[in-house]
Formats: sequence, C-alpha cells, structure tokens
Amino acid sequence: MSQDSQKKAAAEAAIRYVEDGMIVGVGTGSTVAHFIEALGPLRDRIEGAVSSSVQSTEHLHRLQIPVLDLNACGTLALYVDGADECDPAKRLIKGGGAALTREKIVAEAARRFVCIIDQSKQVDLLGHHPVPIEVIPMARSLVAREIVRLGGQPVWRDGVVTDNGNWILDIHGWRIADPKALEQQINQIPGVVAVGLFARRPADVVIVGGREVQILS
Repeated sequence: MSQDSQKKAAAEAAIRYVEDGMIVGVGTGSTVAHFIEALGPLRDRIEGAVSSSVQSTEHLHRLQIPVLDLNACGTLALYVDGADECDPAKRLIKGGGAALTREKIVAEAARRFVCIIDQSKQVDLLGHHPVPIEVIPMARSLVAREIVRLGGQPVWRDGVVTDNGNWILDIHGWRIADPKALEQQINQIPGVVAVGLFARRPADVVIVGGREVQILS
C-alpha cells in the first residue's frame, strides 16, 4: 500500500469515531485532508467542526461543514489529527505544517485524540524528525541559543509565518528519551509559544494505515 493510500485508509478508519450531533476537532496536513473529505458526507449529521488552521478551515468551508469557535464550544468529544512522528507510548512530534499551537489547543480541549498516520511515522524514539517550536519573532535568537544549550541544532524555517503571526524554529539532532520532560523544559523559555512535542497530552488512539494499534513497534 502506498503512503498516500495508507493516509487515506487511516483517515477513513477514524470516521467511525464520529457520532451524530458531535462537534469534531480537526487538525492540519495531508492525512487530515483525507479525513475532512470523508467527513463531508456527514456534514448534516454533525453540529460542526473546530479547525486548527486556516488551511483546514478553508477545506471545511468548501465542503459546507460549519466551522465553530472553540471558545463557544467548551470541551470537544473528539479531535482527529496526523503527526510527523509517533512513539510506542503514542507521544508525538507535530508541527511540520506550522499549525502546532492551535493543534495543541484543540487537542487539549478534546476528551479523545485520534492520531492518523502512515507506517513511516512510527518510531522507537522521537527525534528523527525535527522538533518544531513556534516562537515570538523578537525572541527567535534568544530561544535558539537556549536550544543549543539543550543540545539541539535550531534552524529557522525562513519565510514561514504561522497563522498566529509567529516564526518556526526546527530543532535537529535530538533523540528524545523523555519527551514530557523536554516539552516542559522548552515551554519555560521566554518567547516560546508552543513546542511540537505532544507528550503531556499524547494521542489516545493511533490508527496506522487503517489499523488501530495499541502498542507501536
């Protein structure tokens, strides 16, 4: 099965978690685009969606799925999103599409986080993929210096501005044995808006190419 076929299969498998009358949290990226397409035929059965990016909002609007403000929704029953990496404990690296901050917010608001990925995203140890950090522009160099002290190699994603008007640093060179501790440490650096480690709030369910897994190998 090709990578895109795996993404589509994972997205379609996640539809079984969508229930009538539900407000669905929706992430960002190529795998989520398949999920949004699969959600389209259910638009009259759900109340609407909360989107994590301008890109996903536009896609939802094209399918005439109502996009709701999280502030007016409270706790969500379901959030569906992809990942750049997923370890055996369902902890993730996210933010390849620069939407990590809003993705973290919607994931935090959801009772169930379903992560949809292809096999290439499964890893034993997080860090093969760079760890994105969203930073306030004036703090880019300050944050980068702190990251170097933590053993990372920061690279500015030049030319990319997030939906929140901020910049992205991609951190290379880490093999992350304790993602939760590193996430907490990075969050304490002034100027960091969010880090693309989803360890304190990992996925509840991981679907790989249409197959739900309990333990990743």
